[in-house]
Amino acid sequence: MPTTADRRGWAGIPADERRATRRTRLLDAALELLGTDGWSATTVRGICLTAKLNPRYFYESFASLDALLVAVYDRTVEELAATVYRAAEGAATDPESQVRAVLRGIVDFVDEDQRRGRVLYVEAIGNEALNLRRIETGHELVELLERDASERYGRPPAGERIGRIAAAFLVGGFGELLGAWLAGRIDVSKSQLVDDASTLFLAVGDAAGRIAHSRGNGDRIPGAPSSRTTDRRAR
Repeated sequence: MPTTADRRGWAGIPADERRATRRTRLLDAALELLGTDGWSATTVRGICLTAKLNPRYFYESFASLDALLVAVYDRTVEELAATVYRAAEGAATDPESQVRAVLRGIVDFVDEDQRRGRVLYVEAIGNEALNLRRIETGHELVELLERDASERYGRPPAGERIGRIAAAFLVGGFGELLGAWLAGRIDVSKSQLVDDASTLFLAVGDAAGRIAHSRGNGDRIPGAPSSRTTDRRAR
């Protein structure tokens, strides 16, 4: 039950606003526990203690612990998306400037509060509900990156999927890179991380564009297996 002090604190505040405030406190508490101790050590009781809320208020906003963890993940993704949008808006429009600004924004976002990086790139793999949401979000990012490439470099020939392959390669690879960097397994400065990742992003994008163009013209791509070799492998 709410204490007398709680009741005095809520006096005059509309019920909807009180619920929204309690929900935010639960999200903040879950971020703290998930981003430091991990999902396996994050419990309803621990979240309520951290948020300084009666456990009954937990189920006012969330049907289960997994529902709250997914909400924390979604909020973090939304904050990251806003950061990326601002970075892109503030950069020059050429591809190199855009890629560098976006990657710098992402790296800064997870480095400034490393709980965010743990939620996005570590804990999201271990918990089933979080992992499902991570996979869904990854598919959305791949589609967004593929669509952006089509707008910048032109739509690929019908049936050509190299753009989707390149987008999946970049999204998955950059997530793994950030997780390893935050964990200290890749010992480079932030500037070098952004520089090297930007160079690789641009190189993969250019390569995908060349492959799509070559296939559209019926040209053989240097280094690619011939159709005869591909046919033998298929058999």
